[in-house]
Amino acid sequence: MEIKIVENTKEVVCDVLVVGKFIDKQTSNALLNRFAPENFTGKKGETFSIHTQKEYPSTYILGIGLGEEQNLDNNVIRENIAKAVKKCIELKAKTIAFDIETDLACGISIVIGTSLANYHFDKYKTKKEHRIAEIYLSNVLPESIEYAKTVADAVKLARNLANEPAQFATPAKLAEIAQGLDGINTVVYDEAKIRELGMGAYLAVAQGSVQPPKFIHMKYIPENPKKRIAIIGKGLCFDSGGLDIKPASSMLTMRDDMSGAACVLGVMKALGKLRPNIEVHGIIAACENMPSGSSYKPGDIVTAKNGKTIEVDNTDAEGRLTLADALCYACELGVDEVIDIATLTGACMVALGNAASGIMGNDEDFVKNIIQTGAYVGEKYWEMPMWQEYRDNMDSDIADMKNTGTRYGGASAAGMFLKEFVTENVKWAHLDVAGTAFLDKPFKEFSKGATGVGVRTLLSHIIA
Repeated sequence: MEIKIVENTKEVVCDVLVVGKFIDKQTSNALLNRFAPENFTGKKGETFSIHTQKEYPSTYILGIGLGEEQNLDNNVIRENIAKAVKKCIELKAKTIAFDIETDLACGISIVIGTSLANYHFDKYKTKKEHRIAEIYLSNVLPESIEYAKTVADAVKLARNLANEPAQFATPAKLAEIAQGLDGINTVVYDEAKIRELGMGAYLAVAQGSVQPPKFIHMKYIPENPKKRIAIIGKGLCFDSGGLDIKPASSMLTMRDDMSGAACVLGVMKALGKLRPNIEVHGIIAACENMPSGSSYKPGDIVTAKNGKTIEVDNTDAEGRLTLADALCYACELGVDEVIDIATLTGACMVALGNAASGIMGNDEDFVKNIIQTGAYVGEKYWEMPMWQEYRDNMDSDIADMKNTGTRYGGASAAGMFLKEFVTENVKWAHLDVAGTAFLDKPFKEFSKGATGVGVRTLLSHIIA
């Protein structure tokens, strides 16, 4: 999608001119006074479209309600622009101009909202979906638009990878993509090196698949960075559940179990262009969890990188085993902060649905900062409790701990498990995106499928 900045979008020859209106406010916009029906009040999300019959440079005028002006923020703009763009797609428009009269700097929200709504994963379809080809904006800063394009491209990469079938998005493919990112130095460890590093928990998960594991370490290191951050993405390229196999219906979308890894790849791609003065390490322990004669088994004891032993209570609680070794590795890098993002627990999905991701951590201010950052860019996080009772439920008679607890409180138990592999001097946050990474039907700006959740939050946190 091409983005063009013009002096006056009202004069652009285009398929649709999108015009915004606030609720119950008299407007000086001549277009609305001329074309809007009397019942168009400007209520948030309300729309109308009308053919201009060649009386105007645009073929259609599409009005979008923005609600009450005092409640306007970037999220309102992004969500309603996305709704307008979906209407434009229904009209088979190729070119759109935007006329949004507000003092709020909204160029970034318009670009991201348009990009999210314009996304379709149709790589394997012979008949491609209709897309917007060009948008026109005015009264925006070119640098803000470049930033928005970079973020939108990062989200698109994450969505594409999580939507890809597992036959394509293998551990080796993720490693290949990481090694091709501009401005990023990437090291990939094979199975022998992973074993040498003592990552026994991660290797146990990987050993049932014919696809070899790939431990991916991407590095963005500027001179004299003011902070050092590690971001870890769960990289289960396919999760069958292992020997504790999932029902067939639950496996259908398990290509998305590497959504955390896809997010980290998207973020690292953007950092190569944005070039902030922050050192960032992107880490992915990529593998598949498959049933075979070589699979790890319920009752096995595995040893993580920090020497802690884990009794395998359930082979379908595999993501936390891979993250355990990745967390140990990240904490050894001398970073100030570690953030992991993972489609980790069905329990978090049950608790929060697809409206919000779960978040936990070892520093209250750090967690609150991420929640606030997410809210600003339009990604919601809800803090889950981290109480000792959840950890006690994972006590083992024959090892330091089990990899699961009781049936209840699963999201918090997973967080307490991960905490065992974080050193005390490092601020840590865990994002459980099981319910928000992949949608079974359209929701707000998003089509069915992968959402790229976490990319906007992590990028905003890094460059803040």
